[in-house]
Amino acid sequence: MMVITKSNISPENIAQLKSHVFDIVGCCIDVHKELGPWLNEYVYQEALKIAFEERQIPYIKECYFQVLYHERPLAHKHYMDFLCKDNVVVECKAVADIGSEQRQQLWNYMRLANKPIGILYNFAPVKDQCEKYYYDVKSKTISAF
Repeated sequence: MMVITKSNISPENIAQLKSHVFDIVGCCIDVHKELGPWLNEYVYQEALKIAFEERQIPYIKECYFQVLYHERPLAHKHYMDFLCKDNVVVECKAVADIGSEQRQQLWNYMRLANKPIGILYNFAPVKDQCEKYYYDVKSKTISAF
């Protein structure tokens, strides 16, 4: 069972998490500033790929991960938009507002791929939206930071 909490992370760990994703979020901000709002999601993804390359941030675009059931792989292929630094899931959106469906998608990717950090970035609005989450594998909880 996955539980969503406001924050059960220590202030020191929050500072470490924010520092770890600072450059990734900076790339997202730069892309939004330069391209502006209301483009298709794939445009932002392509621009973000270039931004990651320019800042030498390790990434995999459309990172494939496999879901297991009873230790057997399911046939359906799952792809997250980006996996950065081997532990940060980045999901790009271009919607009017981030809602529960977009959050749940990110949280499921984090949980199923066993990745501790997630960034949900919405490029569409005039004022971009960024949400950052930490997944604690042991307690099966997700916290915003």
